[in-house]
Amino acid sequence: MATTKKATTTKKAPKLTATAVMTMYMEYVLEHGHKPASVFKFCKDHTIEEGAFYNFFGSFQGIREAVWVAFYDNTIQVLHKNPDYATYPNKEKMLSFFYTFFEVLTANRSYVLFALQEQKNSLKSLAQLRDLRLKVREFASDLIEQDNENKSSRFTKNPVSIFSEGAWLQTLFLLKYWMDDNSARFEKTDVAIEKSVNAIFDVFNTTPLESVLDFGKFLFKENFSRTK
Repeated sequence: MATTKKATTTKKAPKLTATAVMTMYMEYVLEHGHKPASVFKFCKDHTIEEGAFYNFFGSFQGIREAVWVAFYDNTIQVLHKNPDYATYPNKEKMLSFFYTFFEVLTANRSYVLFALQEQKNSLKSLAQLRDLRLKVREFASDLIEQDNENKSSRFTKNPVSIFSEGAWLQTLFLLKYWMDDNSARFEKTDVAIEKSVNAIFDVFNTTPLESVLDFGKFLFKENFSRTK
């Protein structure tokens, strides 16, 4: 009686992607407390070809920058899943952006704290945020340009470059505030987001006094309480 051999199938390794490499890197630094010694060692530890790594990133710095862009892209995807988002006033869009962005960061807080505290030189730490800065400025510029379209006089229109850079500085402030926030569910960061967005949009509308003073009081109170 003839016997038939059971066909054997070999499992193909999952296709390597930029996201997979980023995940490997994030897990590595969190597990070891430092970045990999070299790309060669990193690839060897993860059984991937070194050439495959360079298909996606030129260095570990490239990964660090890409992670922040991924946080931003994730934020935008979440925002656009809400069918009502497109109808929001610009201030609500900015609020939604910051609330969602910091929810994404909170889900990755251990990595974010490591990434920003890894290098004692704060300027070197900020270098990984340069692509994120471009994304945030672009997002803010779109909102400012939409707002300017509703203003008939050129004298009341806001300079896009100045206010988009202001939005980036606001992001840096909120990032530092969130890193130091020890409140449950980071509720104080939510308050800082609301007050700072109210203040900046009152500046857009050239009626800044009330919100700016309110934001200033909030910052004074928080800084004073931390020095006790």
